[in-house]
Amino acid sequence: MVNVVTGVTYGGTEWTPSYVSDLDQTTCIGCGRCFKVCPRDVFDLIEKSEAFDSEDFDDDFDDDDNTMVMSLKNRNDCIGCEACSKVCPKSCFTHQHKQAA
Repeated sequence: MVNVVTGVTYGGTEWTPSYVSDLDQTTCIGCGRCFKVCPRDVFDLIEKSEAFDSEDFDDDFDDDDNTMVMSLKNRNDCIGCEACSKVCPKSCFTHQHKQAA
């Protein structure tokens, strides 16, 4: 049995945080919704050219007009609220539970 980190709401209900583990930049449209809703400093909006090699830059994106993409700036600051996934219109995020120490 794997023990995972659990939290307790103010009302006493247990919940299991699910931390951001990956961000699919090839589907990200750079809308910034996750950046705006994140209560921590987890994300940063960067130029697509910074995130990808120039050969990948032209072919792998849904929105050729948008030159920005989100990146994981500080994954270790994630508190596991999953707010980013709830507002993402492209389902770019993968989350995972963290094992308890």
